[in-house]
Amino acid sequence: MIDTHCHLTFTQFKDQIPDEVDRMKAAGVRGCITVGTTSAESAAGCAIAAAHDSVWCSAGVHPLHSDEPVDWGVLRACAQHPRCVAWGELGLDNHYKTPVKAQQRAALEGQLDRISRWSAEGLSKPIILHCRDAFDELIPILEASGLPRDRMVFHCFSGSVDEARRVLDFGSWISFTGIVTYRNAPEVQAAAKLVPSDRIMCETDAPFLSPEPIRTAKPNRPAHVMLVAKHLAMLRGLDETECADLLDRNACRFFGLPSAIGPAGGVP
Repeated sequence: MIDTHCHLTFTQFKDQIPDEVDRMKAAGVRGCITVGTTSAESAAGCAIAAAHDSVWCSAGVHPLHSDEPVDWGVLRACAQHPRCVAWGELGLDNHYKTPVKAQQRAALEGQLDRISRWSAEGLSKPIILHCRDAFDELIPILEASGLPRDRMVFHCFSGSVDEARRVLDFGSWISFTGIVTYRNAPEVQAAAKLVPSDRIMCETDAPFLSPEPIRTAKPNRPAHVMLVAKHLAMLRGLDETECADLLDRNACRFFGLPSAIGPAGGVP
C-alpha cells in the first residue's frame, strides 16, 4: 500500500519524520507522497523525499494559499527533482470565504498555464486536484487547459454521487480519505462503490481526517491508510488483500512509482 496524499511538512510532524516512516512501514504501508501546498512547502517536501527512499513529493499551491506570493522558480526546481511525482495540490475551495474566488482562480490558472508549458519542456506529471464545493467551476477550467484528463486525480473526494459521475465522465481519477469511513458520509461511500477499479486510489490527507475506528486520533498518520483501504474493500465487496493490491497498482501506475521497494527501503 501507498499513501498517495499526506503532508509530512506540516507542524504536526515536525522533527518526527523518521518515526512516521517507521510507523508507516510497520503497518505495511511501503511508501507515501507528501504533497505541496505552497512553493516553500513543496521545497520542504522535496527535502524530506530526498532523505527517505519510501517518500515521494509533489509541487503546487493549494487554493487556500492562493493569496500568498508564489516562487515559480522554486516550484519548477521541485518538479525537476527525481522524487517529485506530481503537480499539486491545486484547485478551488468554496467552503471558505477567503481567499476570494478571483485569487483562487488566478492561482489555479497560473499553475495550469505553467504546467502546460513546462510539460512541453519535459516536465510532464500527473496533477493532484483539490476541489471542495467547486465541481461546477473547476471542471470547465480544467477542460479549457487542454491537459490530459486521465492524469488528474480529485483527491479527498467528499462530494455526491452525481459529482463523482461528473468527475468520471470528465475522465479523471478519484481518491478517498478517512471520510469514506464516517457514518455521516453515505454519499461518499456510495461514490466509492461507483468508481471503476482502474481509477480509484486512497490516501490519508494526514495529519487530518483520521479514519474510523480511530477518528479522534490526532494526528492522522500515513500508517492509517490501511484503515481506509480496509473500508473500501468492505464497501466494494473485495478481499482486503485484493483491494490493497489493486489500490497499490493504481497508485504506481498513476504516479509512475516503482512496483516494489527493496528490503532496506531502496527502490530496486
